[in-house]
Amino acid sequence: MNSDEIRQLEEKIENVCKNLYDPEIPVNIYDLGLIYDIKVSEDGKVKIVMTLTAPNCPVAESLPAQLKEEVSVLNGVKDVDLEITFDPPWNQDMISEEAKLMLGLL
Repeated sequence: MNSDEIRQLEEKIENVCKNLYDPEIPVNIYDLGLIYDIKVSEDGKVKIVMTLTAPNCPVAESLPAQLKEEVSVLNGVKDVDLEITFDPPWNQDMISEEAKLMLGLL
C-alpha cells in the first residue's frame, strides 16, 4: 500500500467514525474527540486509539466492538488493533468546534 492509498484508507476510517454516535450525546465519536489516533501501515494493519466519555460509559463494550467490526470490512484492511485508553481522560475541550456549536457549548 502506498502513501496515497494509506491516506485514502485513513479517510475512510474517519468516515466510519463520523457515522458512529455516542448514545448520550448526539454527536459522532470523531467530532466528540473520542478518537485519539488512526494509523494505517503499508501492509493494511490499522491501529486505532480511542477513549470513552467515561470508564463506566453504557456502550463501553459495544461501541468499540462496532467500530472495530465496521473498520475491519473496509477494502484494504487486514487487521484492526483497537486500543481504549483513558490517558488523557476525555473532556469537553476535545469536542470539535462544529460539534460544540451544535451542542450549544459556544
